[in-house]
Amino acid sequence: MLPPSPSAVLLAALLAGAAQAAEPPPVPPCVSTARFDLAMGSPEGAPDVCASADETTTFVFDSRVAVGAVEFQPGERLAHWALGHDGLSLYATPKTDYLPGERVKVTVRFADGAAPASASFWLVGHASRGTRRVEVFRQPRPPDVLKKERDEAQAEARQCQEDKARLLAERQEPGGLMGAAWLERAGTLTSQPLFGSVREQPGNALGLEATKSFSYTLSDETRPVSVAARLALKNPGAEPWTLAGAALVDKAGEEVELARWQEAPIPANGAGAVVVGIEGERAQLGCPCTLKLWEATGPRTVTLGNVTFPEGKAKGP
Repeated sequence: MLPPSPSAVLLAALLAGAAQAAEPPPVPPCVSTARFDLAMGSPEGAPDVCASADETTTFVFDSRVAVGAVEFQPGERLAHWALGHDGLSLYATPKTDYLPGERVKVTVRFADGAAPASASFWLVGHASRGTRRVEVFRQPRPPDVLKKERDEAQAEARQCQEDKARLLAERQEPGGLMGAAWLERAGTLTSQPLFGSVREQPGNALGLEATKSFSYTLSDETRPVSVAARLALKNPGAEPWTLAGAALVDKAGEEVELARWQEAPIPANGAGAVVVGIEGERAQLGCPCTLKLWEATGPRTVTLGNVTFPEGKAKGP
């Protein structure tokens, strides 16, 4: 195992949940699948649906959409859109310069003339991820379908409660160097430099100082239990840069959001560092992965390809 370093101390602070610096406001959550039940009454106003540049959002209806009865305002902000051949699906893809927070309203009218005759939604720009599938129901659904969805929602709520309890418990653990010592009782910490492997995407808002950037794995006797990365970044812009969210996309296209820590905004024409990571089963990712970082507002994002983490090594006797 490599000797403790300032990078490992930062990792420890993240994984022990003891970072004292205030985090920026969280980005509103985006789900991969959203459901809207018009049979239970039309939503108040047009609901928001996350949309990301160059990522298609598919609307699936249980009633046919009238030919020529799809409207986008402003429509020029989409790269393309298409109504499915059966009239039951609609595909919308924003342009590559679609900004976080930007809004496009989509309105559809249904072919049968029954109430509700139409439905509207807002495509709201997100820096990293979009809702991939939106299910819209006008007809009452069978009880077994509703029961299945209820069970899924309850299971998700239980998982959120468990995650919250775990995070609160971790907040009681020491941070800094004490946190690093605490981590050693739980497993083996290994690290590797990102220099020579990570690919920076053209147009990134910040530059990566790869020689000062590392990825880490904390493992027990059988598998990784946490992975993280400390990224040294250079900000060539005229405004400070504050990390608001981070996500990893694995080889299979699955995306998970990451915990994040940043001691201070990266100053204009200056440098700084951020730490991102994830724990539990979700840490067992199929990498190389793509790492995405974004601000709370504005288009200044960072995308890094071919990100890997060291293989977990069992702790010796």
